[in-house]
Amino acid sequence: MEKLENSSINFKVLMLPWLAHGHISPYLQLARKLGLTNKNCHIYLCSTQVNLDFVRKSFHNILSNHAIELVELHLAETLDLPPHYHTTKDLPPHLVPKLIQAFQSAKSSFATILDTLTPDLLIFDAFQSWAPAMAAERNIPAVYFIPLGAAAYAFLYHSLKCSSGTPFPFSTIFLSEYEQMKHETLVKSNKEFMEFSPVRGFELSSEIVLIKTCREIEEKYVKHLSFLCGKELVTTGPLSQESNTIDHGESNIMNFLNGKAESSVVLVNFGSECYLSDEEREEIAHGLELSKVEFIWVIRFPSDQRIAIKDAVPEGFLKRVKNRGIVVDGWAPQAEILEHKSVGGFMSHCGWGSVMESLCSGIPIIAIPMKFEQPLNARLVAEIGAGLEVVRDENGKMKREKIASAIKMVIFEKFGNDMREKN
Repeated sequence: MEKLENSSINFKVLMLPWLAHGHISPYLQLARKLGLTNKNCHIYLCSTQVNLDFVRKSFHNILSNHAIELVELHLAETLDLPPHYHTTKDLPPHLVPKLIQAFQSAKSSFATILDTLTPDLLIFDAFQSWAPAMAAERNIPAVYFIPLGAAAYAFLYHSLKCSSGTPFPFSTIFLSEYEQMKHETLVKSNKEFMEFSPVRGFELSSEIVLIKTCREIEEKYVKHLSFLCGKELVTTGPLSQESNTIDHGESNIMNFLNGKAESSVVLVNFGSECYLSDEEREEIAHGLELSKVEFIWVIRFPSDQRIAIKDAVPEGFLKRVKNRGIVVDGWAPQAEILEHKSVGGFMSHCGWGSVMESLCSGIPIIAIPMKFEQPLNARLVAEIGAGLEVVRDENGKMKREKIASAIKMVIFEKFGNDMREKN
């Protein structure tokens, strides 16, 4: 931690997001927004070293142009959880509970940070009820910031806090039978889930709770969530990212897009922490082939399961689609791609950040939710007319014919044109 150089700074904000890139990014965007609206505000972003390295690499513009300082949170290092696993990025699923436990063990490190910085406000995230409690002991107000949508959070809050059998009042937001079973298994398998679940944040927040959404799309869910938790919800807007400083104009991706007709290309991208199984990759590949659509497909693998792209897709796939599609290994500039005039659809896992980027770009979503709150986001997308969901079978399996049908509806048919005009 570097000592403050500007003595005119009179309001210090400490931010503590959950250890996931999908949470850290909106916290940084909120920090940028706070810095733009209040020049006397200095923001500290607190996370583990591996996440701070990611921030320095990926958000250079924000760090260099705004009063944001990075602060390291020390987690206990174990044989199971070395420092490079102090993040959800590339974390093997069986180690997620250990990461949550390690996060709770960081109390002494966080206490030192509070006592050293003496912030005027703490903005905190999920899985850290200890953080606002420690701030309260020092008379520091704390505000919960939810970097996810109101519909999903209202559904989650209702399912955890309302009596069994009480239906959620909005029938368009629901979990299918197999999704409900996965949700119940998650809750039952984590004895401390209720204590450290996102719901606890509402109880420990000050009079307000911040949420990354817009009332224009989630007004009734914002109101219902406010009613459930007894706090005023303040919407932050989409918190869209600044343009990347890297010039992608000469890249293969942008050259590919520049040669395509308007609204003719589908971007296929399932976020930074969702990994497709062999079966899912095969169904998506065949779905893209059957659709006859032009596409950009971003494929990611866990760090311990690297696979060559040619081995990750069906035999002969790359040769058969070489004139109308490209497959990208690992990363692509999603926000910039969605802004391109040639893009007409976005096949997405419906992580909330991706939903917001798609809405801001006016690109309809072909929703294939994978886990957590994503199915609820997909149902909201369909409800507001911003996309459609590829419905899985009763066992949760995706089917190539349904994938192809959804793509064609969005790219080639009036349904997709109407969605693009509405967005």
